[in-house]
Amino acid sequence: MMVPEAIILAGGMGTRLKSVVSDVPKPMAPVAGRPFLTYLLDQIANTGIQNVYLSVGYKHEVILQYFGRRYKHLNLHYVIEKERLGTGGGIRLAAELATSNTLFVLNGDTYFDVAFPKFFDHHQHAENGMTIALKQMSNVTRYGMVKQDGQRIIGFSEKSAEPVTGNINGGIYCLNRTLFLEKTKPTAFSMETDFMEKYVNDIAIGGFESEGYFIDIGIPEDYTKANQYFEQF
Repeated sequence: MMVPEAIILAGGMGTRLKSVVSDVPKPMAPVAGRPFLTYLLDQIANTGIQNVYLSVGYKHEVILQYFGRRYKHLNLHYVIEKERLGTGGGIRLAAELATSNTLFVLNGDTYFDVAFPKFFDHHQHAENGMTIALKQMSNVTRYGMVKQDGQRIIGFSEKSAEPVTGNINGGIYCLNRTLFLEKTKPTAFSMETDFMEKYVNDIAIGGFESEGYFIDIGIPEDYTKANQYFEQF
């Protein structure tokens, strides 16, 4: 595949993990003896990608001291938020420094075992402005659900109290960098609300379904599950 670049949102504070994780950025939470971020970087390193932009803020020194500027063959570039920019602002800050026109974007507190080459090819062939990796859940109450017309995403439903089966946003994106920069401004904004929901009818946003393992370590219960899963590797 053409080699795009990757952005990882790694500025989270991990407020809901305070009871189980010491005072480090959420992506640095120890999982099976290693910082959670190492699993994301391993996943990227297996694709042929060379440049990773880490959008960091809270206690970014911890990440920089641990990883430095290289991880395996990956070149690590740090984009430091001087103020809280939200998910969208953090991605945009990194996208301004990136050079490839297609970017993988990963949330630093979520691991989703997606076949990156197939994901990228799907994005290219569909000529999407953005493609979201989707995970089917038997109960979407915690996440909200993606509304689809075939492989096209046409809307997003809010979290609900009803246990419904459906596809959720798995937290990994293929993104057209030029389009994203044209549609957004260098300010604080939410990727989900102020870009995806706002432009879902204006740009082609597609879905790529994957059956791979998915975990979001944002709450103590799932943080425990992640430790159990990664202990086998």
